[in-house]
Amino acid sequence: MIAMCTAIALVFLIGCGGAEKEKEPVVTVQTTPAQRGPISQVVSAEAVVYPLEQATVAPKITSTIKKFHVQRGTHVKKGQLLAELENADLSGAALASKGDFKQAAANYVTTVSAGLPQQIQKAELDAATAKATFDAQQKVYDSRKDLFQQGAIPRRDLDSAEVALLQARSQNEQAQKLLADLQRVGKEQGLKAAEGAKESYEGRMLNAEAQLSYSRIISPIDGVVTDRPLYEGDLANANQPILTVMNTSRLIAKAHIAQSEAAILRVGNPARLKISGLDEPIKGDVTLVSPALDPGSTTIEVWVEASKPDPALKPGMTVEVAMTAKTVKDAIVVPTPAVYKNADGADYVLLAGSDGHAHLKTVQVGVRNSETTQIVSGIVANDPVISSGGYALPDKTQIKIEAAGEKDAGEKAGKGGKADTDDEAKPMAKGKE
Repeated sequence: MIAMCTAIALVFLIGCGGAEKEKEPVVTVQTTPAQRGPISQVVSAEAVVYPLEQATVAPKITSTIKKFHVQRGTHVKKGQLLAELENADLSGAALASKGDFKQAAANYVTTVSAGLPQQIQKAELDAATAKATFDAQQKVYDSRKDLFQQGAIPRRDLDSAEVALLQARSQNEQAQKLLADLQRVGKEQGLKAAEGAKESYEGRMLNAEAQLSYSRIISPIDGVVTDRPLYEGDLANANQPILTVMNTSRLIAKAHIAQSEAAILRVGNPARLKISGLDEPIKGDVTLVSPALDPGSTTIEVWVEASKPDPALKPGMTVEVAMTAKTVKDAIVVPTPAVYKNADGADYVLLAGSDGHAHLKTVQVGVRNSETTQIVSGIVANDPVISSGGYALPDKTQIKIEAAGEKDAGEKAGKGGKADTDDEAKPMAKGKE
């Protein structure tokens, strides 16, 4: 019995000693050597295209549109006539005011050159003539009024006499007032009165000419007509747009960028505008980084101006802008997916060691973009960085390095199925035979 127990114990010990140890897990990864080269920090965003110059043209007066001189798509120059409004009444008013001004200017010259005594003498003669004319017209009116009441003359003769009387009375009053003013104020005040009258009529003339000029709609900028909602004969209301002119030779893309990204942008930074359907992006530059935050969206508005606008780039389009904020010419770069953060927020990468294990290396990161990241310190050029399969991989894990082509080939072989397996098996069978 003792011998049997001893034999069983011996067999147990031999079995335990011969059991294989648990194998260490092996993780398949891919590596990319850290390289030296240029890297740029790019800020990308969606933007809307606008013309740098745009004018919404509206008349200052309300009038009927007499004639349009342009259509949509017409290229115009600054100061070019775009449309005309009906202006017959304004033209007449301007002409009348011009005549009044000329008369006032002539009176002023006469006052200055002839002197006040001559003016007073002339005013006395004018006043006497006006008084005599008024008295004569009064007698004519009284006489015709009596005859009309007797039925001897028609009503129109009485009305004609009344109109003549009113005109004579007005002229007499003006002449008497002018004479009284000249006699009262003296030479200096007389000159001031003449000058004031001239300036008053000049102001009226300028105002009438300005009103007339408002009937001619001109372009305030060089550009192309992009909108013309009304037609000839329509009523154009004051301060309501009738034309839109855009300068499409200079186009900008307006984007709203997060504060953290806008902080690294500067005016003059190179940029590119990508249009959907267009292979090559359009070059441009950052021309404005708004100094104020948009209170509605808590973003910052950034403008990118296209250097040479492509015909495909049109106002109102949505484009993708990529702005290069910073460039380092000679940097150690690794693929961005190969850089991870630990629980403390520090950046690290995993290197494939010569001992067949992954080694964690804490690094300092510099410029970063969607494809590559600059490593300022922690690794050197040509270090084999694990670029695939390293996510959440513990330090010193045993690894197997697989080339990128091998993984793709394995996936294709897996998709090939049984037929591929049979094809591979046939040569092997022939070899055995």
